[in-house]
Amino acid sequence: MALVHLTVVPTANEAEIITALLRTEGIESEDRSTNLGSGFMDGMPGGGPREILVEKESLARAQELLAASKDT
Repeated sequence: MALVHLTVVPTANEAEIITALLRTEGIESEDRSTNLGSGFMDGMPGGGPREILVEKESLARAQELLAASKDT
């Protein structure tokens, strides 16, 4: 599975909301800490920006869903 960048969000909670939305639409996704978020809270989980990744084949649909969710 080749993952590509979809977006960066400021919190883990926001990342979870977006990945849950994508999953309900059948789009595999995951989030990870960005370089800026790495080391945030000295190794404790949570905190810092999160990058959301999706399968390359699903990128266009994921972008549409993300745009539509920001419109509401």
